[in-house]
Amino acid sequence: MKVLVATEKPFAPSAIKEIQPIIENAGHKFALIEKYENPAQLHEAVKDANAIIIRSDIIDEAVFNAAPELKIVVRAGAGFDNVDLKTATAKNVVVMNTPGQNSNAVAELVFGLLIYGARGFFNGKSGSELKGKTLGLHAYGNVGKLAAKIAKGFGMIISAFDPFVPADLIEADGVKVYNSVEELYSSNQYISLHIPANDKTKKSINHTLLSKMPKGATLINTARKEVVDEEGLLKMLEERNDFKYLSDIQPDTASELLSKFPDRCYFTPKKMGAQTFEANNNAGIAAATQIVNFFESGDKTFQVNK
Repeated sequence: MKVLVATEKPFAPSAIKEIQPIIENAGHKFALIEKYENPAQLHEAVKDANAIIIRSDIIDEAVFNAAPELKIVVRAGAGFDNVDLKTATAKNVVVMNTPGQNSNAVAELVFGLLIYGARGFFNGKSGSELKGKTLGLHAYGNVGKLAAKIAKGFGMIISAFDPFVPADLIEADGVKVYNSVEELYSSNQYISLHIPANDKTKKSINHTLLSKMPKGATLINTARKEVVDEEGLLKMLEERNDFKYLSDIQPDTASELLSKFPDRCYFTPKKMGAQTFEANNNAGIAAATQIVNFFESGDKTFQVNK
């Protein structure tokens, strides 16, 4: 079988050194395309691939059509909204993710952004400490759970909203549970987003919800840009000069927001949540191992298009 690693934003070299032998030692052919400049290059590379490992790369209907031998796609990371699951299912292609492998990197970045915002973007003026402040976690999956653990070290007061996680499991971590998203936002100065982008969540972080946040509010987004309603965000920033938005995802309106609110908005140049050597290695190794297990035993443990 031919296993292609296709990454417009490459893995760390150390990750490739780990991925390649896993594939080849299992008797498969390893191929690599990095920093490709257009979809046509990707389409050419996938034409004889049986498996693909990707990161944030777009695997749409055109890619599937260009890859008639494709059996499995593994997204090295938790999110998989960059893969056309409907087409994958129609073509009998298994799609997997690697949940938990990037979680610590993302959770640590949350606090890099929190400190940067609380200290006024290091502008030389007096900022604020995180100790004793309230942090609301919007979703309590792998990243949310780790973020709560880190927040305890800062002495923050932590709460969460996640209707898909039993309340007793969250409370066992010393985290207060809110039964509605409105309660979460109205009760916390800091909110950290960890929700996926899907039909229910896209643009769900809107002006109505944000306006419930208390004075001195900050929204941290290391999830997906699509979950934030950018019109509502702009309105919130215009109405509330105490509100900040910090993200490792460039919104479509990034230039406008940065020009209008340079002291209250910050975006990393590229999505940085999983950009650590450790996360690269963990996610890449997991993706390669899942592909080997799939071809050897049919293991579909992490399939997301069931």
